[in-house]
Amino acid sequence: MLTGIHEVFFSATGTTEKIVKTVSEVLSEALLLPVVTTDFTLPAGRAKAPLFSENELVIFGTPVYAGRVPNVLLPFFKTLEGHGAPAVPVVLYGNRNFDDGLIELRNLLEADGFRTIAGAAFIGEHAFSRILGAGRPDAEDLEKAKDFAAALAVILKKAQEEGRRLPHPAAVEGCYPIRPYYTPRDRQGNPVNILKVKPKVDLQKCSRCGICAKVCPMGSIDPADITLYTGICIKCGACEKKCPEGARYYDDPGYLYHRTELEKGYTRRAEPSAFLP
Repeated sequence: MLTGIHEVFFSATGTTEKIVKTVSEVLSEALLLPVVTTDFTLPAGRAKAPLFSENELVIFGTPVYAGRVPNVLLPFFKTLEGHGAPAVPVVLYGNRNFDDGLIELRNLLEADGFRTIAGAAFIGEHAFSRILGAGRPDAEDLEKAKDFAAALAVILKKAQEEGRRLPHPAAVEGCYPIRPYYTPRDRQGNPVNILKVKPKVDLQKCSRCGICAKVCPMGSIDPADITLYTGICIKCGACEKKCPEGARYYDDPGYLYHRTELEKGYTRRAEPSAFLP
């Protein structure tokens, strides 16, 4: 018997959080269950593993970076113990494709002792762009998230009434073995390497408010000098999109080329994918 819902997410720019909370809210109302939140976006949120029980329904969300679960999160996954809790992996991607991100998240949760019973992939504004998936998840996306949650609630109620567990792992889209990370390429097929690219600061615009340092999921921006990086940059978009002055920017030619190619190549509206038992 379920006694609660545990929403868990990494959400640098807030898109994953928005979908996970929407799904949790509908399930909470339908199943009359309280919700507990674990936000592991910032380093402090990953310092200690949250606790789970087999009576919690876990809604677990991450973004998709280069078609996969961000590899910087893998150490955090190794600390998790699901204790048989039913879980719903949810991924957000930037209008290109979620590739193997959802099946990878499902597999990580299963390896941690969760029982994945359903899954979904939604669209959020791309971390690199304000054009690609602009404003998403939007009202239409949120309605589809509500529909997904409502359908899952009906299935869960019936399973509980019949005293049975839903099968796992959830059948979701993706390849196994997991394919390599998506590699940006130019029009001649040559790889465009942007791994070490970091946003710069326009000091004419910067007010030294320090928001960029506070929102960096890797804790990599020096709060004493926001032009300096003390660690890696995962190009999540948090510092750039949350800067109130618009002072963070990229000028790397490879990065700008890749962003432009994405914006030109993926103008169609990608639609959410839901996978129910």
